[in-house]
This record gives sequence, structure tokens and C-alpha cells, in this order.
Amino acid sequence: MERQDFYESLRRQYPQFIYKDYRIEEEEGWVKLTYDFEIPGLSAFAPTWTLPCKRKGIKEDPVFRNLVFQLGMVELISYWKIACPKEVVIRPAYLCEAQIRFWKHLYYHGLGEFYYVNHITDREESFMEIVTVPGAEAFFPASDTRLSDSCLVPVGGGKDSSVSLEILKNRFRDNYIYIINPRGATTESAAVAGYDEAHILSAKRTLDPNMLRLNKEGYLNGHTPFSAVVAFSATIMAYLAGVRYIVLSNESSANESTVEGSYVNHQYSKSFEFERDFHEYEKTYVNSGTYYFSLLRPLAEFQIAALFSKSRQYHPVFKSCNAGSKENIWCGHCSKCLFVWLILSPFLSQEELIRIFGRNMADDPALEGFFDGLIGAVPEKPFECVGSRDEINCAVTLTIRDYPEGKELPYLFRHYRKTGYYEKTLPDCERFYDHYDEENLLPPAFREALKESLSHIRIRPAGGGQM
Repeated sequence: MERQDFYESLRRQYPQFIYKDYRIEEEEGWVKLTYDFEIPGLSAFAPTWTLPCKRKGIKEDPVFRNLVFQLGMVELISYWKIACPKEVVIRPAYLCEAQIRFWKHLYYHGLGEFYYVNHITDREESFMEIVTVPGAEAFFPASDTRLSDSCLVPVGGGKDSSVSLEILKNRFRDNYIYIINPRGATTESAAVAGYDEAHILSAKRTLDPNMLRLNKEGYLNGHTPFSAVVAFSATIMAYLAGVRYIVLSNESSANESTVEGSYVNHQYSKSFEFERDFHEYEKTYVNSGTYYFSLLRPLAEFQIAALFSKSRQYHPVFKSCNAGSKENIWCGHCSKCLFVWLILSPFLSQEELIRIFGRNMADDPALEGFFDGLIGAVPEKPFECVGSRDEINCAVTLTIRDYPEGKELPYLFRHYRKTGYYEKTLPDCERFYDHYDEENLLPPAFREALKESLSHIRIRPAGGGQM
């Protein structure tokens, strides 16, 4: 059966998804959230979150309850996509029309890759109807919430959040790291950054086993907007910790569509569009006192790589390979590993890169397909969090231009010379050094800190590199 037909048949068989309720349980030092979702006739789901919390009686706090409800709204999309019911019934709280538009827009664009990969052609105005029930609790934005001017920095273990930690450490004090489901790279990056246990706030998120079972049985599955989950859960964590600034590490490159000429963007919930929409939604309908923004939004991945190349203390511990995440390794064979290799290649020697990744990825013919996707030789970039096509071309061109004289270029770079991209990119291959996207939400003090760090990126890293 074609995926579009399968999608339509599931929607007929399971026409309704219900967000039934949420529960808040307080324990000593923790608060546990349990969500109650159901696709009638198929399955019930009860995903959970466990968050550190020192405040007593938090379950009665209306701002906290509002935030918990809102997190459920983004959590539900992972369960809705199993059968994509036409109607989504929201029982725990009331949503106005503007809120419904926000959620439909996030769901549709956050599932752009899911729809594209599954060959589903539904439109934003018709893919879902969100309804609230009479008598549902009405939440109102808080009027006066006072939080400290410290920062909560979500850390995923990759290079971007490490750059944010380095920019912030000498200018902003008493900051916290926020980690969801800690693993080797996240905890090791926090340790390298100098954060003690009291300043590392770790949340545990559990997926319902019924969802995992249905995925294995062949129901619809695919990418969901995880960074939106980070946004809503980090807001809860910042509110619990009494911290105002939620400092993301998403860059301007995340705005580029994955499929050229379309709205399909693997990184939609890392885009500035989502950042702006979330910022306004939270302020209008919650107003927790937090301020959500991305410190690296003005930058391209190229500049982030240049900054990261100087923070050598993180090089042995950072990881952002999804295939190797459970083992805390770089697999060395996927598109994400290849992207990180390429974007770092103008700033680190090939020997340094081999020490990080365990092999010479630039000399692997098997990666040519991923490589062509990254440079834009084919319409689809890999469905990963990778940089823009133009900056990848600049990184590759710079690496080839400055490659040690007398050394043979590795396979992928020889392949690149044959494509014509090198000659096309060479005249302006340094333009991303000066990139600065003015479309951002940085407060003045953070803008100053970022610009000061950029003043050093043309300086050759200590100990080598191609620069």
C-alpha cells in the first residue's frame, strides 16, 4: 500500500486523538510529570518527565501548571503521528484560536520531513483540527514573575553548545546547564566547562513503550520537532530554578530548507521562525518571566566551527553523531559525522580530525553520496542538523586551497575539484568569516559578548590547522 493511502486509511480507522490529562507528583527534590494521551481503539500512552525541583507545593503554582500543560502540547505530536488522526481533542485546558494556529503551524512544519519521507501530501489548513472542550481550565499569563539574570544553557554534547558555554563563562555568573537524558558527551562537556553538580540540571524523559511497539509494527513513524520539546521543557526548568535567560545554541544556518525549494526543513524547530514564534507565544500565553533566545543565531556553522576549533579542551569529549550516540562515539560513516569533519576542516589539520573521528572520512569513497547532498550537488541535503550548502562549499574550498603543498588531496576533495564547485566558490570563499544575521533576539549584553568572541576567529588556532 502506498504511504499516502496508508495514511488515509489510518485516519479513517482512528479519527481522534485525545490529550486527556496530565499529572504532577512532588517528591523530595524532584517533580514528576505524567501525560495521558489516547488514540481511541488503538492505544493509550503515558510518557513521563522527571525534573529536579527544590520548591515545595509547586503543583499548585498556576504558572507551573500552565507550563506543564504546554509541554504536553508539544509532547503529544510524537504519539499523534502514529496514525495522524484528523481531530485532536484537548481536555486539560482551553486554547484560543491564536494558540490553535500556533500549534498547527508548529506541528505541520515540524513534521515537514515526516510528511516528505512518507510521501504524504496533506496541507496545513486540512491536516488536523484542534478542539478544546467546554469547561476546560483557562490559564492566564502571569503578571509579575521575578527571576535572576542568570542563564540556563541546554547542552546536547556537540560543538555548538560548547561554544555558547565558552562565550558565557567569563561574562555571566551562576549559570546552569540543562541536559535531557544525560549521556557521556553531555556530562563530559559540562565537566570540561567547569560546572559542578549543583549547576547541572538533568531531566529524565521517558517514551511510552506502546508507541515504540507500534513503530515496530509498521505504523507511521518519522522525525518530530525535538528542539520544540527542548524549548518548552527548558522553560519549565528555568522557571523552577529561578533563572531568566534560556540560552540556545541554534545558528542562522538552521533556517535553510533541507529539500531545496520547499518548506521541508529537518531543523524547523531550530529555525529563527520557530524561535520568534515560541518567544511570542510564551510571553503572551504564559509570561513565566523567562527569556528564550539563541546566542549563536547571528552566526553560520562556519563561524561556530572556527570558534570551536580554538576550544581544544572539548575536542576529546564532544559528540553529535546520532548513529553513535548510545555508545558515545563518532560512527565515522554517516552524514552528520561527515558534515562536522568538513566544517572543521579549514581550522584543524587532517591529523587532528582523524584523532577526533578515528578515521579519515575525507578519503572514503562510500561517503560520496552524503558529500554531494551536503554541497548541494543534489536537491536534498541529508536529513540531519547540518550547515547551509554555501558555507559547506566555502569550508571545503578553503581546505583545498590551503592544503599542505605536496600532499595528495583525499578522495572527496579530489571529487570536489571535478564538480566545478571549487572554481565557482574560490573567489568569495572567506565570506562566512564576516557573516552576521541581524534577525535575532539577543539582548544587548549577549550581543556584545558574541561580537567580542568573533573578533578572534581569523587568528590561527594554537598548534596547527589549515588557516
